[in-house]
Amino acid sequence: MSDCLFCKIAAGEIPSKKVCEDDLCYAFHDIAPQAPAHFLVIPKAHLASVSDVTEENCAVVGHIFAVIARLSKELGLDSYRVVSNIGEQAGQSVPHLRFHVLSGRDMTWPPG
Repeated sequence: MSDCLFCKIAAGEIPSKKVCEDDLCYAFHDIAPQAPAHFLVIPKAHLASVSDVTEENCAVVGHIFAVIARLSKELGLDSYRVVSNIGEQAGQSVPHLRFHVLSGRDMTWPPG
């Protein structure tokens, strides 16, 4: 999607602090971190949210979770939270699927 902020970040049109990149996804540090460690992992293909995941495109989500597990080990994150917001009321500000990975502080429950 040509006007999507995260599509532009994944394409390198908007600068970001990259954590890693492969053919399917892009990981980068959040610009307003909510924990000492806070990065996002997004699919390069535009999906608006978890609500757009189907049987035909769900492999990218599995791949993203494998990337999250690998990066968390590489970064020494023993404990972390993975969050995906779906819709404005849940806090989704950009309509592009992403998974926030947060670590380095106690996480309360329930959140928000």
